Amino acid sequence: MGKTAIISVYDKTGLLDLAKGLIKQNVRLLASGGTAKMIRESGFAVEDVSAITHAPEMLAGRVKTLHPAVHAGILARDLASDEKDLADQNINKVDYVICNLYPFKDTVAKINVTVPEAVEEIDIGGVTLIRAAAKNHTRVTILSDPTDYPSFLEELEKGEIKEQSRQMYALKAFGHTADYDAAIS
Repeated sequence: MGKTAIISVYDKTGLLDLAKGLIKQNVRLLASGGTAKMIRESGFAVEDVSAITHAPEMLAGRVKTLHPAVHAGILARDLASDEKDLADQNINKVDYVICNLYPFKDTVAKINVTVPEAVEEIDIGGVTLIRAAAKNHTRVTILSDPTDYPSFLEELEKGEIKEQSRQMYALKAFGHTADYDAAIS
């Protein structure tokens, strides 16, 4: 079975070059909402995340990726017990997670922003995707910064993402979510 990427990004900088590079390496692309729309409208093959969750996006986009089919695929280790759990539920592993978050800091920096406006910019699913992938960086690559896409693709074209790179991306991702939580608090 080929590799799978889940893509859910607010900042779409470099997204199409990334999608093109992943497809060139025969990676299956799963994406949420506007991310899938942009990739699809640019002529690239992409599936909605609902292809694996069998559930629609709901609550006006508040729930897209929060589903066991997504997170079990990300968090699964190369253990017989995890493989069995995935097989029992017909869930495939996710190898790459590309995710960045709603611009909470930009929203709260606006003059006269209301609490409801600020609350709408608190990303739940994205933070969960990032943390799950970073936690399992021994197997999964997390990209939370578009400036990392070119070096990631260069390494992917050589065959595989090295452990050292996965660890660096994971540390960056944890820093990103920590900064995000600090901004909220």
